[in-house]
Amino acid sequence: MAEKKRDIVFYEDYFNDFFRRQRQKVRDKIIWTFDLIEQTDIIPETYLKHLDGTDGLYEIRVQQGSDIFRIFCFFDEGKLVVLLNGFQKKTQKTPKSDIQKAAKLKAAYHASKATQNKNS
Repeated sequence: MAEKKRDIVFYEDYFNDFFRRQRQKVRDKIIWTFDLIEQTDIIPETYLKHLDGTDGLYEIRVQQGSDIFRIFCFFDEGKLVVLLNGFQKKTQKTPKSDIQKAAKLKAAYHASKATQNKNS
C-alpha cells in the first residue's frame, strides 16, 4: 500500500447518508477514488477539482459507467480533506443549491471547530 499523503475525514453524517444509498459498484468506485486522493501527491482534476467562485470548496469527481457523482469537500490544516454532501450529477453545471448547501456545511464545520477549540 502506498504512503498516505493526506487524511480524509467525514463531517457529521452527510456523506455517509449519501454513500449508503449507492449501489455497491458506485461505493467501490468512491472508495477507489478516496484511496487515490489519499495517496497521490498531485491529484488530477479528473478526480478533484476546485469549484470556481467558491471559498475553497472542491468536488471529488466519481464516474461509474454513465453515472457521474460529485462529493463536496475542502482542505483544513493542510492535508485534511473534509467530506460534506454528495449527489448524482444529471446536468452539465453543478446546481447552485448544492454548492450553497456545501458552503453552509463548511461554515458549520468551522464554527463547531472554533467552539471545540475554545472549550479545550
